[in-house]
Amino acid sequence: MPGASHPVDWRPVPGPARPFEPPDAWSVSDLTEAVRQMLSEGLGEVWVRGEVSQPRRVASGHLYFTLKDAGAVCPAVMWRSQVARLAGLPQDGDEVLVRGALDVYAPHGRYQLIVREIHALGLGALQRAFEALRRRLEAEGLFAPEHKRPLPAFPRRIALVTSRTGAAVRDLVSVIRRRYPPVTLLLRAVRVQGEGAAAQIAEALAWVDRHGAADVIVVGRGGGSIEDLWAFNEEVVARAIAACRTPVVSAVGHEHDVTIADLVADRRAATPSQAGELVVPVLAEVLEALGAQRRRLARALRVRLDAAWQRVEALAERPALGDPRRALAARRERLEHLERRLQARSPLGVLRRQAERLAHWEARLAAPARRRLERAAERVAGAGARLAALSPLAVLRRGYSITRRADGTVLRRVGQAAAGEALRTVLEDGEVESRVERVVSGRVPEAGA
Repeated sequence: MPGASHPVDWRPVPGPARPFEPPDAWSVSDLTEAVRQMLSEGLGEVWVRGEVSQPRRVASGHLYFTLKDAGAVCPAVMWRSQVARLAGLPQDGDEVLVRGALDVYAPHGRYQLIVREIHALGLGALQRAFEALRRRLEAEGLFAPEHKRPLPAFPRRIALVTSRTGAAVRDLVSVIRRRYPPVTLLLRAVRVQGEGAAAQIAEALAWVDRHGAADVIVVGRGGGSIEDLWAFNEEVVARAIAACRTPVVSAVGHEHDVTIADLVADRRAATPSQAGELVVPVLAEVLEALGAQRRRLARALRVRLDAAWQRVEALAERPALGDPRRALAARRERLEHLERRLQARSPLGVLRRQAERLAHWEARLAAPARRRLERAAERVAGAGARLAALSPLAVLRRGYSITRRADGTVLRRVGQAAAGEALRTVLEDGEVESRVERVVSGRVPEAGA
């Protein structure tokens, strides 16, 4: 082996003009393809347990990570379509169990595990997956109170979606039968843990709801570890519950166990036994309440009947409800009296009497009225003569005139006029317009002076 001070010389060693070439030599691509086929066909799908290292989700949506244990590492990739179905992404250091097939990435000549399914093994990883799914579904509104449907008060049929052999179904049947025997129970047996359990639960819920087989559905199981209850934390179960038109009661585990199914369901029961108490009343209590209600209604009806009879008896004592012949005789007398009054007040008689009264008053008022009119005419004639004598027109006819300024005011004094001012003088037969040349003050001489 050459030392550090003697670098390796990679120049070709002189040889024959045509170097030897085996007839069965493979190209690198052929060799890589052969290795890929041997891995994929020889091993097929495998389950691998390991620790997640350096998980990285790229822009395309694919998830790249490394699986490792104390002795080796294995590159792994999960395509975007599978990643989208995960409740949460694995974190660095998580213990997981994955299912996939080996493949060779030819450009780099290395193998990698194509992961199709991944399951968390550690409690911390499961809790993170639970929280991630809870936050996502809560953001979508699947837990909102306004989406919760009320349970029927008196269901006729109840569907139980649970294991056929578990303690949950025994508790449910026992409680429901004891409390409300008339109800019909329908069992849709499913797996409640392990691979495929979540898909079975979701399918059973959809079947019961689609066929209208029950008035309410109870889904659940007895207690167990978080791994045992994990089927009720799967997204497929949560969405199946949310899609149901039939009210759903979730009864998973014990009181301290809370699953995604509990949060989505219309009602959550702490235990399967409590679920039985939620979905049906106690028949004996219902019958007792109905009996008490019937007795209250009977008492109220008797009170109303007694009051009605008292009213009938009081009405029977009224004259209108006595002997009808007496009532008719009284009505006949009343009608005869009204007929006589109508005849006395006949419109023709009234008009005749009024005409006679008018003629009488007309004769009495005619002579005084004529005398009053003659005296009034004489007074009017005298007043007219006096008004005519005082009329400005009469004054004008006697040779006088009226002079007005441009604004219409009567010129009464010399001082009211000014040189150059236009004046209008009214005479008997018209008007004269003039302009003042000069104003001379002094009294007008009297006639004959």
